[in-house]
Amino acid sequence: MDQVKAKKHLGQHFLTDESIAKNIADTLSYDGYDITLEIGPGMGVLTKYVLEKPTTTYVIEIDTESVAYLDSHYPKLHGKIISKDFLKYNINEVFDGKPFAIIGNFPYNISSQIVFKCLDLRHQVPEFSGMFQKEVAERICEKKGTKTYGILSVLVQAFYDAEYLFTVPPDVFNPPPKVNSGVLRLRRKENFTLPCNEKLFFSVVKTGFQQRRKTLRNSLKSFNLSDNLKEDTIFDLRPEQLSVEQFIELTKKIEANAV
Repeated sequence: MDQVKAKKHLGQHFLTDESIAKNIADTLSYDGYDITLEIGPGMGVLTKYVLEKPTTTYVIEIDTESVAYLDSHYPKLHGKIISKDFLKYNINEVFDGKPFAIIGNFPYNISSQIVFKCLDLRHQVPEFSGMFQKEVAERICEKKGTKTYGILSVLVQAFYDAEYLFTVPPDVFNPPPKVNSGVLRLRRKENFTLPCNEKLFFSVVKTGFQQRRKTLRNSLKSFNLSDNLKEDTIFDLRPEQLSVEQFIELTKKIEANAV
């Protein structure tokens, strides 16, 4: 397929198994919002099943050949194909602040960036599901105390309930990736406003994990902590030992006591 060659540089692998595409489309509840955005639809193998759902489906696709294919093969998408780079585009030029769900078979090389942008849009995105490289999907859903628990795990789980759903083997893609894939679902928490400074929370989490082998007392030096605060036993821990709730408490302490 010419489209496969055209999108290799984007890290895209085309799903060829219809049953898996249907299963991914079924991961969203389609409840509480009227719009679903598919990122990177390619040839529309997932799109056709999302279009069957009780929602208005938009797709965002950077590859011009795929855009032309979708426009000619899926009449329901007329006027709903956004030919832009999701990471660089202000989606509210189309959605105007309305809530929407995100779904997709995400290009592996930008999948983490897609999640970070979803977090920026968390006030509008109640549900998010899709396919990642298996290790990335597992990392997002991981709990504290493991080597794979990290920045994505904490930041996502602060606002969403994350669930790893199923694994997808390489042989159902064209071209086949060299790794397994994993499908996950994020459902926004009922109360997703943190009881701390959210900007500071992001900074504490990212800074702590940048030197994850060090204790927080050492990795968070840049926050100019007071001598009194440094004595708190939480600073004896490494970042992977803290739950989301503990990171929130840590952020509150830094906010109150930093000098």
